[in-house]
Amino acid sequence: MKRDFLSLSDLGPGGIERLLDVTERLHQTRGTPEHPRAMHGRSAALLFDKSSTRTRVSLELAVHELGGHAVVMSAEGSQIGRGEPPADTARVLARLVDVIAYRTFQSERLLEMARASRVPVVNALTDETHPLQLLADLYTVRRLRGTVRGLRYAWIGDGNNMARSWLEAAKLLELQLVLACPAGFEPPRNEVELAVSAGADVTVIDDPTRACEGADVISTDVWASMGQEQDAERRRRAFQGFCVTSKMVAAASQSVVVLHCLPAHRGEEIEAAVIDGPRSFVWDEAEARLHTSKAVLLWVLGQA
Repeated sequence: MKRDFLSLSDLGPGGIERLLDVTERLHQTRGTPEHPRAMHGRSAALLFDKSSTRTRVSLELAVHELGGHAVVMSAEGSQIGRGEPPADTARVLARLVDVIAYRTFQSERLLEMARASRVPVVNALTDETHPLQLLADLYTVRRLRGTVRGLRYAWIGDGNNMARSWLEAAKLLELQLVLACPAGFEPPRNEVELAVSAGADVTVIDDPTRACEGADVISTDVWASMGQEQDAERRRRAFQGFCVTSKMVAAASQSVVVLHCLPAHRGEEIEAAVIDGPRSFVWDEAEARLHTSKAVLLWVLGQA
């Protein structure tokens, strides 16, 4: 049966932590003869409707280091940029490659791709979710704190795709999560309720300083995501006070882990002193994208 990775829930019960175990093995064996080459003789199409640095590089290198060949396409350099439906693109690519990774806007475009493809499809970001990044965040936390459970997580900023993926992780792992968002920028209420009903301890507030009190992990993201640039000025006004500051970090646990999925705007959603400071593990988080991407590729191919 085809295995798509469209959301964290696709990994099944206990799947996140099993995949983090696979990630650790891949990380430890990188560059050694023990590292798997499960994509030898196989190929992946990496299709980007949205621009990318970390997702593109990590996926392309992941395919290469697993022994495969990656074909990278932007929307402008493919027929999908001229209006070809994702389903038609999927039908063609599935005849040629073994995996498709798709970074796009609305989740419906990703779902259309997955429904039409007979090979696995990986969610490389949509407007609603970013599970590849969330796996890297959790892997970073586990390497630093030894576990992802029993910790207090604080999300500061927009109720965007990253916040919603944190909600999904909280639901699946029964995490304690506080989301501090300006009024009108909270994540969907039904997703919060689903997480709570599954056993997560989730709170949505509008006070970022209070959210950071005692936090083991503080995460943030840009205030205007890709496709929201025309709304950037209104968002800057609405998000005043939601910059992650040294004062907020001081209110957190002494061993707090500060994360940012990048790119970052220093002085806007995070102070330079924080992202470049001793509690920032943003660069470990960025590197983790390679290791978790490999684990996901192995999983969709039935090798993990």
